[in-house]
Amino acid sequence: MNLKGRNFLKLLDYSDEEIRYLLDLSHKFKKLKIKGKDHKYLKGKNIVLLFEKTSTRTRCAFEVAGYDLGMGVTYLEPGSSQMGKKESIEDTAKVLGRMYDGIEYRGFSQEIVETLGSNAGVPVWNGLTDEYHPTQMLADLMTIEENFGHLRGLKLVFCGDGRNNVANSLMVACSKMGINFTIASPKELFPNEELIKTCEKIAKKNYCTLTFTEDIMEATKDAHVIYTDVWVSMGESDDIWESRIKALKPYQVTEEVMKNANSKAIFLHCLPSFHDLKTTIGQEIYEKFGLKEMEVEDKVFTSEKSKVFDEAENRMHTIKAVMYATLGDKK
Repeated sequence: MNLKGRNFLKLLDYSDEEIRYLLDLSHKFKKLKIKGKDHKYLKGKNIVLLFEKTSTRTRCAFEVAGYDLGMGVTYLEPGSSQMGKKESIEDTAKVLGRMYDGIEYRGFSQEIVETLGSNAGVPVWNGLTDEYHPTQMLADLMTIEENFGHLRGLKLVFCGDGRNNVANSLMVACSKMGINFTIASPKELFPNEELIKTCEKIAKKNYCTLTFTEDIMEATKDAHVIYTDVWVSMGESDDIWESRIKALKPYQVTEEVMKNANSKAIFLHCLPSFHDLKTTIGQEIYEKFGLKEMEVEDKVFTSEKSKVFDEAENRMHTIKAVMYATLGDKK
C-alpha cells in the first residue's frame, strides 16, 4: 500500500483497503509507543500546523506524533498567519509547501483545506473543518476495534446534531468499514441528502445499513457503540443554545440509553464534553437554562463503558500513521 504524497482531507477520498491499512499501521505505532521503542522514521522532515480553530487533542496529537517520528513541528495559532487576510489560500499553500514537508489545517470551510491540498505540493492533512473530521474517525475506529476485535457488522448510533462534521464523518467511516450506522436526532437535524445518497451506495457495497430516526430508544436498541458530541459546534453563534437545547435534550445519552444498548456497549465522544459544571460554558448554561449536564450524563461519561480517553489517546497513534504513510519511506 503506497500512500506517499497523498492528502488526507476526508475519508471519501480513501478506499476501504486504504483505511484498513492506516488502522493496522496505527495499531503498530501504538505498540511501539507503549514499548518505548524509538521510531524516528521521518527524521529531518518538518511539518506546520495551521490552526484557525483552537484545540487540545488535535494540536497535541500532531505535535507529539511529529516529534515521535523525528520531525520538526511549527505551530501557527489562530491569527498568527496572513492566510486569507493579506495572502490568498493558494499563495499561503505554495509558500508553506516550499518550506515544509507536510501541512495540517484545522479551521472552518472544507473548501479551504481542499484549496491548500491542491496548491501546496506536499501532503495536507485535515485536522477538522465544519464539514469533516477524518483524523477523529480513525481514532474512533481504532478504539472500537480495540474493544470488539473487529468492525464489520457492529452497530454504531450517533445521538445529537446529525448534520455536524462528526456525524457526517461517522456516516462515511461506518459505510466504508461495514458498520451499521444510525442517527438519532430531530428530523430537521438529519444529514445532508446528497451525502446520505453517497454513503448509501458505499454501505450497500459493504453490506451495512444507514438508519435515521427521531426515536432514541428505537435507535439505540442493542447498539454496540453509543456516540455523541456537543450540541453547539465551534464557530456557531451562542444565540442558538436555547433552541438547540430544546431540540436535543431528548437525545441526551443517559444511563437508560446505555442500558437499552448491547450489554457490552461502549460510549464514545470526540471531546470536549459538557458532562458537569467544571467548565466556564457548562456553568454559563446551568445559570441560563438550569442544565447540569448536556449531551451526556456524568454517570455515563465516567462509567466503565466510557472509552473517551482511550479514544483521545488514539488520535496520536492514528495521526502518526497518517503522517508516516503520506510522508515516509517503508520500514
